[in-house]
Amino acid sequence: MSDLTDSTVGVAPRHGLAPAIEAVLMVAESPVEPRLLAQLVDASVEDVELACSDLAKAYEAEGRGFILSRVAGGYRYQSHVDQAAYVERFVLEGQATRLSAAALETLAIVAYKQPISRAQIASIRGVSVDAVVRTLDQRGYIAEISRDPGPGQAVLYGTTPLFLERMGLDSVADLPDLGDFVPEADVVEALERGLRFDADDEPSSASEEVESTLVDEQPTDVVESAPERPDDDVIDLRD
Repeated sequence: MSDLTDSTVGVAPRHGLAPAIEAVLMVAESPVEPRLLAQLVDASVEDVELACSDLAKAYEAEGRGFILSRVAGGYRYQSHVDQAAYVERFVLEGQATRLSAAALETLAIVAYKQPISRAQIASIRGVSVDAVVRTLDQRGYIAEISRDPGPGQAVLYGTTPLFLERMGLDSVADLPDLGDFVPEADVVEALERGLRFDADDEPSSASEEVESTLVDEQPTDVVESAPERPDDDVIDLRD
């Protein structure tokens, strides 16, 4: 970053923080908290946060394929969202272990309802979640965070920093609002109209269709008219 001036990066070059921060974050396996960065580069937390903010702006202005992002309470490098297609192609190549739909659904419930117990998750999903919860726990996406003070003291689960890191979030408060995924009132009304049974028209139409089907499907060799009796064979019951 030797070509960055005070006017473009601000505090970082004056204190020599930019190269040090870049070097630390480049080798870090997980987001590094500002306090730890401040200790490593012998600067205040405020200076470190300002330097990281300026570096992030500089990367964005230069159109780099990566960004400096704050996630899970710390800073890390991650690929730019515009390059997601190429990164996905690289990461998913030959990958066999992916979360199932049930696991993703359970993880979403934990994220939005935490702290939450297995029984509460099962009540929401309507199925047993023991195996799914165990998988998410083993993967490090959820963990025990407390105990229910009620009878039995059930284990209460919540998301972990790894979950925030994988989702690119700084905290669970950054999760999208559930209201964004609920259809508008006019859409719901249209769905209801489409599913509503019209009692006036449908039964007669349905009956006619069934009648027509039965007649059409009846074998022709079975449906035969009875032979006409000659007039002289007619028996007069009045005698």
